[in-house]
Amino acid sequence: MNENKKSSKIVIIIVISFIVLILVSFVIALNNVGLLKIDALKNLGTTQKAELTYTETNTKIKEGIYIIDVSDIVEEVMPSIVSITSKTLVRSGYYGPFYNYGNSNTYATGAGSGIIISKTDNELLILTNNHVIEDAEELSVQFVNEKSVDATVKGASEDRDVAVIAIKMSDLDNDTINAIKIATLGDSNELKVGNGIIAIGNALGYGQSVTTGVVSALNREVKVDNVSTKMIQIDAAINGGNSGGALLNNKGEVVGINSAKYSSSVTSTSASIEGMGFAIPISDVKDLITALMNGEEAPQNGVIGIEGYMVTSTQASSYNMPEGLYISKIVSGSGADKAGLEIGNIIVGIDGKEVTKISVITDYLTTKKKGDKITLKIKYISGKEYKEKAVEVTLS
Repeated sequence: MNENKKSSKIVIIIVISFIVLILVSFVIALNNVGLLKIDALKNLGTTQKAELTYTETNTKIKEGIYIIDVSDIVEEVMPSIVSITSKTLVRSGYYGPFYNYGNSNTYATGAGSGIIISKTDNELLILTNNHVIEDAEELSVQFVNEKSVDATVKGASEDRDVAVIAIKMSDLDNDTINAIKIATLGDSNELKVGNGIIAIGNALGYGQSVTTGVVSALNREVKVDNVSTKMIQIDAAINGGNSGGALLNNKGEVVGINSAKYSSSVTSTSASIEGMGFAIPISDVKDLITALMNGEEAPQNGVIGIEGYMVTSTQASSYNMPEGLYISKIVSGSGADKAGLEIGNIIVGIDGKEVTKISVITDYLTTKKKGDKITLKIKYISGKEYKEKAVEVTLS
């Protein structure tokens, strides 16, 4: 009987040992795959501070999810972007002999942006929009190091909304000279719809800010103050104060001059259109910028000296008229007047280009200067029908 009890105890001990062995092996296995830390078991029953364990993992980004990082480009270009503050007289005079006599001037402060484009021995030259500096009595430029210096207008073109302002190199301290850079101009003609772009400017006067987006459209015809301009349309946010700032391609090259004026029907400080910003293509104004930098007069586009409206296909069919630009007014002494054009003539061609819309004429004239000669194909009434002839006009 005793021997049977001993045998039973031995069997129980063996089974318990076997179970313990299995448990130990299981714990070791868990430790090896990282699901359990043996070291943690040593601290059971003790009080510890909670800690986070950081583990490096390789995580695949899901298709269609992208994080855009343009910080390298922005860091490289930001030293070439400036903030511009203008002071403009909005009211002057006096109200009467008993108050504010002769001392009632009121000034408005405006905010804009600029791009450092060149440096000479005497001047630092900055590109901006004409409407940023127009009528300003005082101009102040703030650089990337937050130091400000007064500036003067070197040259401006109201028609193209482009201006160059200058700062005396002698007014810049060494810290500023070492902090700033000259921007690199790119080729806006190489842009394609859908290309990624970066816009930098002094939005709302708060200081330099960065927005990103894509080219939404090219050669977009925008009309402001009765002047049509071909612009780059972008979906990056453009707000008041962004005017004159840089539109950059993915190489960090300046391909456009941002303009909040063309994002609003009023002024650059009230731009309110969502998702539609505009920039002046840099390649369209390179020659103009060079002229303004050197203090030369802005080249004046030639004009025909007429006013008129387009005869649409519907009108042409209804009234038995040719399609084209109907001349409703001729400026006295202009090229059109001297060439013998008359009210009622319809321009159907210009130097071999068919006039299907008014922009065919206005766009072509941007490539011409005062004194250039062009040939217009016109249709005129002779009896009960229209006849055609060519007329050479010297642009005025």
